[in-house]
Amino acid sequence: MERAFDKCKGVNDNDSHLYSENPMKTQPQKKSQRFFLRFFMFAIGPGLVVMLADTDAGSLITAAQSGAVWGYRMLLLMLILIPILYIAQELTLRLGLVTGKGHGELIKERFGQRWAWLSVSTLLLSCMGAIVTEFSGIAGVGQLFGIPTSLSVGMVIIFMVIMAWSGSYHHVERCAILIGLFELIFVVVAILAHPHYHEAATTMWNIPFKNSQYWYLAAANVGAVIMPWMIFYQQSAVIDKKLNHTHLKVARIDTAIGAIITQVIMASMVMITAATIGKTNPGAPLNTVSQISDALIPFLGKTVGQLFFAMGMLGASLVAAIVVSLTAAWGLGEVTGYKRSLEHHPKDAPWFYIVYTLVLIFGGLLMISGINLVSLSVAVEVMNAILLPIVLGFLYLLALKTLPEPYRLKGKYALTVGVILGVTALFGLVSGVWGAV
Repeated sequence: MERAFDKCKGVNDNDSHLYSENPMKTQPQKKSQRFFLRFFMFAIGPGLVVMLADTDAGSLITAAQSGAVWGYRMLLLMLILIPILYIAQELTLRLGLVTGKGHGELIKERFGQRWAWLSVSTLLLSCMGAIVTEFSGIAGVGQLFGIPTSLSVGMVIIFMVIMAWSGSYHHVERCAILIGLFELIFVVVAILAHPHYHEAATTMWNIPFKNSQYWYLAAANVGAVIMPWMIFYQQSAVIDKKLNHTHLKVARIDTAIGAIITQVIMASMVMITAATIGKTNPGAPLNTVSQISDALIPFLGKTVGQLFFAMGMLGASLVAAIVVSLTAAWGLGEVTGYKRSLEHHPKDAPWFYIVYTLVLIFGGLLMISGINLVSLSVAVEVMNAILLPIVLGFLYLLALKTLPEPYRLKGKYALTVGVILGVTALFGLVSGVWGAV
């Protein structure tokens, strides 16, 4: 058992299966509590990382646009999405922890190579759209301080390549969490903005059902919360971290906390822009990323407002860029079969690191093309919503057919989950297509 405690201290992360031992039968209560705490701290991380990445630059821009154009009317949708987000990612956890296989790998085994390629194709499409929006957030921050887009994006790509090529999963996860926590700045600013809570509680029920532009932005918000790459990432991350079914309860807590945090951040951005831009220029859409920082100036001043915006947006963009690029490399490897782990040295898993790097470079090249960053970010989230029937459909079928009996989705809960995911996917598809047309 002393050996197990050494592993918990990080002596050898490759033997993390020892964390699943139960010391309560052989150790005093004090040691049992200490072991459980270490067990808990080891297991948390993938859920928090993927949820912080969920509130990425594109999501924040979409939330800001929602507040600027529609005031507090999107808040109800954001609250409804909390349990839906948790349900989807909890199924992802079950699949990864119990089977020990990635999402694309399971689709390949269960439904065949063609369906696996279809699923991974939607993943890659979503990842490329996402990586461009992450770089758009980084470029927008750089422009606030007079830094050329090519320089700011180039520096970030170099940083991310060095971090992944020279680290391990645990190293990358810690960096991602530390960077992502800067997003909480927006929650602080929302409190300082003193929004009209009574107005927000009343207005969020006032939904313009006949306005197609509202539904277009609503679809973008759905796509900003439930994204294809999130499902692939968390399932692969728990495997790369060497977690198993004994960590399921802790992983669920990790995911639930993350689901709440990500939507609190999204709602905070809505309330910030609704209380500023939505009041001074109601109904006017945002055209640049820097306009979002202007929403912080009335409460913090220009210098502090821009600094806080830069820290929050960089945190959101960087953690999501890490997650998205890793997801693309993991997902493609699950279908093609190449080695895919941050625990492997680059010379042992060259294709994994090459794909990771190429995603970053390709996204950077698209970024410097001069496209409208706000419109692009919203469009990417709408695309995610339109892809939901494929993504959530495979997730639900795998939970029904692949998991062993104790963990399988079944009974009334299976029916409830099926209805919730089906309605969510249909809503994203119909709203996105209707709004786009």
